[in-house]
Amino acid sequence: MRTQYCGEVSESLIDQEVTVCGWVHRRRDHGGVIFIDLRDRSGLLQMVFDPDNPDMFMMAEKVRNEFVLRIRGKVRHRPEGTTNTNMPTGMVEVLGQELEIVNPSETPPFVLDDELVSEEMRLRYRYLDLRRPEMLQRLQLRSKIATFLRNFLDEHGFIEVETPMLTRATPEGARDYLVPSRTHAGEFFALPQSPQLFKQLLMVSGVDRYYQVVRCFRDEDLRADRQPEFTQLDIEASFLDEATIMQLMEDMMHKLFARILEIPLHDPFPQMTYAEAMQRFGSDKPDLRIPMELVDVSDVLQDVEFKVFSGPAKDPQGRVAALRLPKGCELTRKEIDDYTKYVSIFGAKGLAYIKVNEWAKHREGLQSPILKFLPDEAVDAIMQRTGAEDGDLIFFGADKTSVVNEALGALRVKLGHDRDLVERGWKPLWVIDFPMFERDEQAKRWVALHHPFTSPKEEHLELLATDPGACNSRAYDLVLNGTEVGGGSMRIFRPEIQQQVLKHLGIGEEEARDKFGFLLDALKYGCPPHGGIAFGLDRLVMLMTGAQSIRDVMAFPKTQSASCLLTKAPSPVTEKQLSELHIRLRKSAVE
Repeated sequence: MRTQYCGEVSESLIDQEVTVCGWVHRRRDHGGVIFIDLRDRSGLLQMVFDPDNPDMFMMAEKVRNEFVLRIRGKVRHRPEGTTNTNMPTGMVEVLGQELEIVNPSETPPFVLDDELVSEEMRLRYRYLDLRRPEMLQRLQLRSKIATFLRNFLDEHGFIEVETPMLTRATPEGARDYLVPSRTHAGEFFALPQSPQLFKQLLMVSGVDRYYQVVRCFRDEDLRADRQPEFTQLDIEASFLDEATIMQLMEDMMHKLFARILEIPLHDPFPQMTYAEAMQRFGSDKPDLRIPMELVDVSDVLQDVEFKVFSGPAKDPQGRVAALRLPKGCELTRKEIDDYTKYVSIFGAKGLAYIKVNEWAKHREGLQSPILKFLPDEAVDAIMQRTGAEDGDLIFFGADKTSVVNEALGALRVKLGHDRDLVERGWKPLWVIDFPMFERDEQAKRWVALHHPFTSPKEEHLELLATDPGACNSRAYDLVLNGTEVGGGSMRIFRPEIQQQVLKHLGIGEEEARDKFGFLLDALKYGCPPHGGIAFGLDRLVMLMTGAQSIRDVMAFPKTQSASCLLTKAPSPVTEKQLSELHIRLRKSAVE
């Protein structure tokens, strides 16, 4: 039906006939001459119709936005003064010789280039929203990224293997999406949160190097970078240590950015321990483009009269940290109050501060409601450690270490964006030496910081038995501009260590046999040392396209409430379907 895509028509085709197909982006009538901007996935092309052909001209007059057209015509230069250098096809136009209205369109519910259209409207009519050039370009880039990653792994000896979509529920991690079984009454499959156990079994089977671009499902609360279903680039390899895997993945990312964005990444990627990342940035995925850091001041505030500070400073599980905001004295009282309200989201009970108006005057040059509680030596130490200068503002967090880290870590990022302190460019980072476990104080038990199949460091194997809280793992996360794009680890390949880890997680021998018996058995039959990593493909594409949410790089995403406005899913099913699945719905109390 066509000889070229719209965006492919250039000056090299001058005086040639072309046939193009697409949607009407805009129609303009300029005093007897009709212009139609025709759009397809490659871009826009200006078509011109004059009244010399009355039948075709009358048909062009009937055309409206989003009509599907097929047009044959001759390529010519645009008249002088009408060229558009912002368009790839802006130097040419096509004089229409034949026009076919392939399919008309009703008036769309919104204009495609209207930036004020609500996201709800765009998701309800997603097939129209995807016609926008910006959306099509993102999907095209996503395809190129996935193709490049596949080719890279193919070239390095990895084999793509598909793993099951219907598996069994797991006791750890997020909630599973459950699928009732018709043939096994009262039993359920679960959609995979990741192919973790299957890819480990593939290593036992001798596949050696595996990858998969795979759909995963997690029934969890949603954020801008989360969806109930998402795509991973899943990777596993045998007989490689973490240094080799990290270097290979680093090479892949270098070549990906060079090929797709023509941008060089820092070489080599810096590495930082989990403990250092939490101490300096309050986060295990720090955005290194923001120059501010958390500074610990617990030791100089242990004996002050201000118990808001001295209490956490003396508490082994507490922390008092400072965050210097350059030129922060410009903040109004309302802005400070707004930031205080913001950190309360993360459990902070308040946000103390000191404004540095003129440090040469020492205490007299500072402004703060808490100064009267702080001795001179404490103030001097705070100023020295933070490196505060005239015009700066120092925020403080004082609470349990986890609360301080989360609150000030989030505040650091928000201030960086609000105050235009984010450096341009790309800042990759490997975060390593994660703890094996973290304590769930509410449940009074250990939980895996990554997942239960992550290997402890060899030198920490004794700690696994005597002090699990001090045991570090062989895990590594790849962080890019403050977003975790990849998470991986070396895996446990000895059954006795796997059973020991499960026991620490409160999974007894009987439950372990019930939930993971197939894995524990497999580890007995010559399991090789292995490890891997999974990249969030949606997150990676989001970053590389500059989108604000992974919803903007997925063809048909769900809303924040995990529903599809387009298909109105989830939806009720018939009594017959429920009966076949051996399910009876409870009536709500309202009924």
